[in-house]
Amino acid sequence: MKKEILKGFTMLALIVTLALATAVVSANAQSKTIVANVPFDFVVGSQAMPSGKYTTNPATADGRALIIKSADAKNAVIRLANTIQRKGSRTDARMVFHRYGDRYFLAEVWNGGDSTGLELLKSRQERALQHELASISPKSEPGQSLYEIVEVVATLR
Repeated sequence: MKKEILKGFTMLALIVTLALATAVVSANAQSKTIVANVPFDFVVGSQAMPSGKYTTNPATADGRALIIKSADAKNAVIRLANTIQRKGSRTDARMVFHRYGDRYFLAEVWNGGDSTGLELLKSRQERALQHELASISPKSEPGQSLYEIVEVVATLR
């Protein structure tokens, strides 16, 4: 009996939390939806995402988490992010990827209107790949990156 009550209470708490998170996302998403057509498969966190049209929306009021969702809503993921400052004069909305060979990882999202963007936390998979490449590649010049930066132009909706 106690297990059933605890199970019911846990489900109720989960539903209330999900409802509040959805309300926050709905309020924030109206002004900061970024849309991009990504021409290659990529990874966000541990989730593989096929090529196609994607939207990104803030998942929290402070914008420190992002929802990345395919246009058909079959693929979606929430990922924590840190605020970063724009370097240079670029002001366009875009999604920035790190490319290691034929593997792409979403790294940054810029809405184009602000001087700040969001840098997604590196996944365990990306960190492991970086470590592996660093150990097998010859010692290169300091500051040289193990990945190529690929940018996809986006629109702000």
